[in-house]
Amino acid sequence: MEEGFRDFGGESKKIKKFSVIYRLINSYQTHKEEKNMKRIAMILMIVLLTLTLAGPVTAKEWKKVKIATEGAYAPWNFTDASGKLTGFEIELAGELCKRAGMEYEIVAQAWDGIIPALQAGKYDAIMAGMSITDKRKKVVLFSRDYAATPTTFIVMKDSPHEKFKTDPQRLYLGEVDENEQKSLDATAKEFAGKTIGVQTATIQEQFLKQYMKDKCEIRTYDTQENLELDLQAERIDAALGAMSYWVKRVASKEGENMFLVGPRMTGGPFGSGVGVAVRKDSQKLADKFTKAIDEMIADGSMKTLAVKWFTFDASAK
Repeated sequence: MEEGFRDFGGESKKIKKFSVIYRLINSYQTHKEEKNMKRIAMILMIVLLTLTLAGPVTAKEWKKVKIATEGAYAPWNFTDASGKLTGFEIELAGELCKRAGMEYEIVAQAWDGIIPALQAGKYDAIMAGMSITDKRKKVVLFSRDYAATPTTFIVMKDSPHEKFKTDPQRLYLGEVDENEQKSLDATAKEFAGKTIGVQTATIQEQFLKQYMKDKCEIRTYDTQENLELDLQAERIDAALGAMSYWVKRVASKEGENMFLVGPRMTGGPFGSGVGVAVRKDSQKLADKFTKAIDEMIADGSMKTLAVKWFTFDASAK
């Protein structure tokens, strides 16, 4: 009995010992949890205070905007003899910003880097004869279109292609019917084995790659001006470009030996008109431009401005 009691007493001492250890551990964990809770509460208070002082998060109001243009694509945008930027889009930018209640600044930017520089925050918008295409809409946001113009071929006088025409002449590549396909086939056959010049990273280059890559040699240029120089020097057989640029050039003294030939093409790779490009997070800015464009189209001032610079109505409808 006595021996058994002693054993029971020993076990009791062990139980008491473990109980003390358990209480110490539990006390430590409770203290640790309280410290963590206090730390979390302090962080939440700091966040709440920061949000209170900062006020509600709102979209940028856009009281001032910086716009990039190429400055080498007359009559859309170009640099005059005095070094000043001028042209259809320069004048249009001023009118749109006035209607949108924004101050503005226009800067020149080389075409091949114009979208990357927008995304890098160098400026807020692009107005540079940029067509609205599905490919571009993956990286930038567009306003509605403010102008639209067909694309065609340009050749020099006495070129074997000088008399080339298609029937139908106006082709919409969004949905090509049987007759339009015949015109496209005739065009590919006409320029088979020839060298066609085009400005790089444009809808015209995209068309050539899509429809004529295996039929002709494609030569790219950084500007329309350099493209025209090689056409005049007959270093290429034909050029492909927007009528808004070439109609006025062909009608000038310098372009008296140039001719517009072949189909007048829109849709498909040529996009759905020309618009203002902004960053993907600038929906409010795009909306402000769209509203101002709508107003100008409605009151006829867009048409007036287009006729002034292009000699024909290239305004969107």
